Amino acid sequence: MAAGVYSVSQVNAYIKNMFAQDFALNRISVKGEVSNCKYHTSGHIYFTLKDGTSSISAVMFAGHRKGLTFKLEEGQQITAKGSIEVYERDGRYQLYAQEITQEGLGDLFERFQKLRAELEEMGMFSPEYKKPIPRYAKTVGIVTASTGAAIRDIINISSRRNPYVQLFLYPALVQGEQAKESIVRGIETLDRLDLDVLIIGRGGGSIEDLWAFNEETVARAIFNCNTPIISAVGHETDVTISDYVADMRAPTPSAAAELAVFDYNQFQEQTALYKNTLSRTMERKIERCHFRTEQYNLKLKFYDPSRQLREKRQRLADIEEKLRTLILSTTASDRTRAAEIKLRLKTLIEKQSVRDRHRLELLISHLEANSPLKRIGGGYGFATDETHRPIESVKQIKPGEEIRLRVRDGSIDAAVSRITLQDTGLLPQMPEEKTLPPKTGQ
Repeated sequence: MAAGVYSVSQVNAYIKNMFAQDFALNRISVKGEVSNCKYHTSGHIYFTLKDGTSSISAVMFAGHRKGLTFKLEEGQQITAKGSIEVYERDGRYQLYAQEITQEGLGDLFERFQKLRAELEEMGMFSPEYKKPIPRYAKTVGIVTASTGAAIRDIINISSRRNPYVQLFLYPALVQGEQAKESIVRGIETLDRLDLDVLIIGRGGGSIEDLWAFNEETVARAIFNCNTPIISAVGHETDVTISDYVADMRAPTPSAAAELAVFDYNQFQEQTALYKNTLSRTMERKIERCHFRTEQYNLKLKFYDPSRQLREKRQRLADIEEKLRTLILSTTASDRTRAAEIKLRLKTLIEKQSVRDRHRLELLISHLEANSPLKRIGGGYGFATDETHRPIESVKQIKPGEEIRLRVRDGSIDAAVSRITLQDTGLLPQMPEEKTLPPKTGQ
């Protein structure tokens, strides 16, 4: 290396050594307003101290946070004690804070808190006024600087996620005195285009850099916009009034692009998945319908009147066959039984006839022995009255009545002229009948 020419590392090391030998820089207290405060996952706190005209980067390592009794936030007025050293790798100096005491809130932070309280009391932050962000936006409006990193990140992410989405950029000022009017015009202009969603924002910076998005006019323009708005101002730790009023807050412009622009490839995969799911569902539905149709067909066949009629006819034929078989069987059994009964009855009749014949013969013999006719044959007769009743007593008849007398070889009709009792003698005789003379003219 030529004489008098030094490497970057040599220069940075020399400057670092100069800072290290300066007693004032090794034990210094710096007062200012906190800006760009970030708590790192390692536990370190990175922030910026500023006043009205200048700023300095600062860091408090995790090992020194034991003495910090409050949460370091934007806009706080603090006094940081420590040393100013050079970060040799980057060639920049910063304040390495070992103690921090709070002095009060900065002017900008006080304005921020006051405006946030006023707008919140008006209801501009209320969830009921938040419009939903379309899930499948086709047109996206962007209000940001045309040359900043924010628009490049939004374009890159949008092209990667969905090249078919149309982006409409309104190149606005995002920093300085004229920024708030430019942002309001951008919101109002894109709102008239009837787009699906708007993104407003910018990259990171100090609270002064982001202040345009803390203005009341910008907040009212966002609130009055008919198009859903995603606010993407600064980094994740930066919070502005626009974030509270907007319909959705994104931690960065890149995140806003991912929220506004749907992933076309994922959309196609999801659509294919829905299609397959719908196809499988329809197939299962059709299968169930076919199965139910088959069941209904079986039930219809089962309850078919012609089928039931055939079954009933078959059952009737079976019953008739069983009945005929039963009748034949019963008839044969009854015939056999009737034949047996007939034979038994015939036997009983014959036996009874023999007994009756013997008895009859006995009765005949006895009757003949007691028969009046037989007695009549010995000179006796049998007398009956006019009604053919046997005359057993003379008291049954009166003189003048006719009687019939049966003898052995015939009968004699006679009129009673006189009745004689066995003990008392004659009964009174009937008076003689008088014959009346015939009537004249007969």
